[in-house]
Amino acid sequence: MNAEPSPPIGFSCGLDATLRIIAGKWKPLIVYFLAQAPSRYGELRRAVRGVSDKMLIQHLKELEADGIVSRTDHKEVPPRVDYTLTPLGLSLAEALTPLCAWGADNMAEVARVFAERATWNNGSG
Repeated sequence: MNAEPSPPIGFSCGLDATLRIIAGKWKPLIVYFLAQAPSRYGELRRAVRGVSDKMLIQHLKELEADGIVSRTDHKEVPPRVDYTLTPLGLSLAEALTPLCAWGADNMAEVARVFAERATWNNGSG
């Protein structure tokens, strides 16, 4: 009997598990930038353009709770906290690499599609 192992209860497939970890507009970008280098909060805030402090803090806490990000508080004054990817986070970043390449290869087309879509909301139709 060569049946595929069923996914753990709660997930319909591996993609479901992945999407639950990176759900949210900013989490994949946080993982992407932390894969480039460990970062302090302010560095991440500048790298992830458009994210509010509230959302960045919330997503960092969730990624830490999920075992993707490690937070190191150096107990200094002024406060210094570094964020890095855990081994699990690094493997997630590697899995996101093909998506990054797809986005880079198709950026012009995606921009065109989004520009066209923006006219749908502005039209009289």
